[in-house]
This record gives sequence, structure tokens and C-alpha cells, in this order.
Amino acid sequence: MPADLRLLDDDQRALVGLVREFCTGEVAGSVEDYERRGEDPAPLYAKLGELGLSGLPFPEEYGGGGQTYSSYLLAIEELAYHHLSFAIGVSVHTLCAFAVGEFGTDAQRKEVLSKLASGEWYGAYSLSESGSGSDAASLSTTAVRAGGSYLLNGGKLWCTRGNEADVVLLMARTGDAGAKGISAFLVAKGTAGFAGAKKEEKMGWRASPTWQLTLDDAEVPESRRLGEEGMGFRIAMASLDSGRLGIAACGIGLAQAALDATLDFTSEREQFGRPVNANQGVQFMLADMATEIEAGRRLYRHAAALRDAGEDYGMQAAQAKLFCTDVAMRITIDAVQLHGGYGYVTEYPAERFMRDAKGLQIVEGTNQIQRFVIGRRLTGP
Repeated sequence: MPADLRLLDDDQRALVGLVREFCTGEVAGSVEDYERRGEDPAPLYAKLGELGLSGLPFPEEYGGGGQTYSSYLLAIEELAYHHLSFAIGVSVHTLCAFAVGEFGTDAQRKEVLSKLASGEWYGAYSLSESGSGSDAASLSTTAVRAGGSYLLNGGKLWCTRGNEADVVLLMARTGDAGAKGISAFLVAKGTAGFAGAKKEEKMGWRASPTWQLTLDDAEVPESRRLGEEGMGFRIAMASLDSGRLGIAACGIGLAQAALDATLDFTSEREQFGRPVNANQGVQFMLADMATEIEAGRRLYRHAAALRDAGEDYGMQAAQAKLFCTDVAMRITIDAVQLHGGYGYVTEYPAERFMRDAKGLQIVEGTNQIQRFVIGRRLTGP
């Protein structure tokens, strides 16, 4: 029961078809292996770049696909349907590339964005620290000028693919306390003093490595500062607006996968002489699941349409992230329930879907923060 593609244009349907072919041919068969071993699916990222799918929403002049953000999100939803861990990595990569495209100099776009958009490089994003999660403006990692460079010192948490990425968009303090003292830097893999200190062991997203990062006099050239000093918090928040739409699409892709697996299971499984989904109580649960998925899909696509039209979409991005990830959590819980005992064992994917869904409610601003963002936009400062 795949997403309804009837209102998409020909190019969008072709894009979804290409991503689906890639996923069924090369992604689906390796999911359980990567998840069991907790291994980053690096070959899949390389293949994505070869197919021209690593930079869909970026200009062709920088190696991108020249697609709308709406079209890009269709691809993310499809990737998440087949393997959420992989889709998360691609979404975070796009978040990094967006910042370079939006705030970078011409030289940075030519040097960095072109490599990110073409898939030659993959990017990551690092804002959180041990003492600054939701209160991101209180971060303490420092960047001090040293000639034509900056020396970065501190530690970062929760960085998706931070040790695997070729470049990390990283926020550090160059000025006084608060948001206005934060700047953004593009820290390249292999920079002396910059390292992945610990790979986290997580409940879900097992094939999406999450890192603690350390910076010990890591020298970053001034040419790799993104934007002016003091613009880092603005860059971080703008990037998150776009990134939240990616997480929303991930939530809907995961929820759709959970629903489809449940439909298959309840059609094949018989109890009391008939399929489980012949029972009205089960049908009502399935009906609610399908309806919530479609509502979430409309919500994130509306927000993306506003973004493509150049309209303010910040509140709608928060709404989409909030609703779609809460939907993913509810639906994956129901999927486990409708699988009965089979939903609780690793032989079936329902338990993985539920574990994966939880992370979506936390990353790129917890859903409590999304409610704060929405409430503040509704009531004013």
C-alpha cells in the first residue's frame, strides 16, 4: 500500500521510481545485517552519489539535481520506508549542505557544496553538547582566532555520522554568552585535534552511527568559517527548519512501512478460523493508522510547498516534525500490538520500527521544543 503518487508530476513519479528501484534492489536485502552489526552502510551512500541522489535539492551548477525540496522529501520518505537509519544519514547530510548553499561564499559553494551535492563528500551537523541540548545557545565549545585560522576546543554530542562524514557543520563560541556569540565552521575529516571520541550504543537507528566528538586545538582555516562571526546560531536554526522536514518525511516513511508490514501479517495470520484483520476491532486500528499517515504526509508536503514558494515555513516545519514523528511512534506501537507475540521478537521488523520511531521524537529539537516553537509563533514573543 505505497504512498499515493497520483498528484505528482511525471518527474516526481520517475524520481520515486528510481529511489524505489534502488532500495528494493540494493538496500532492502542488507537492512537487517547492517542493523544487527551496528554498521554504517557506507557502500549505500557511495551508490546514492553515483545515482545522482545525494544532492537533489541543490543547483545543478554545484553538482546537485536542481529539484524542489518537495521532490527531495519524496525521496527521503521512500528511503525511510526501506531503511530509516540510512534515510537519517541522508537527511543530516542535506542539512549540512543546505547551510553551505544558503550561507556560504561563492568559493565555499564551489569547493564544499559541489562535493556534497555530487556525493563525493557527505556531511554532518553538530550543535548539541553535554550541557546544551534544547538550550542550544548555551553551548561552550570555543573557537579562538590564531592568525588566519581558529583553534577549536570542546566536545560535542549526538552527531550523526560525525566520524564518517567528510565535513561537519559545527557550531562554536567566538564571542560572549548567548546566541550572538556563536559562529559556524566547516570542520573537515582528518583535521588534527578533531576526532570521534565515542560511538554511542543506541536503542534504535543501529546502522546510523551517533558520535561524541572532541576538539583539542583543532585548527580550522578562516576560509572554513560559514557566514560572519556571530551568525552561527542563525545558521543552525535555519538549517534545522529544513532538516525538520526531512525528519517528518522519515517519520511518514517509517510509519508506512510499519502499516504495510502489519497489513501483510494480519492478512496471513489466522485466528478463530479467519484472518486477524477480518475482525472489526483490528480494522478500526488499521483505519486510524492509515488516516494518520496520510494526514502527516499532507502536512509535511504543505510545509515543503511553502518552502519551495519562498514563503515563511518555520512554524509549519515544526508542526510537521511534531505530528509526523508522533504518528510514527503511535503507529509502530500499534504495529507491535497487532503482531502479538511476533511483534516482540527480532524475526519480524515491527520491534525495530518501534525502537527507531522513538529517536525521531527527540532529534532536531524534541517534540516538546516543537510545541514551544509553534506556541511562540502563535502568541508572539
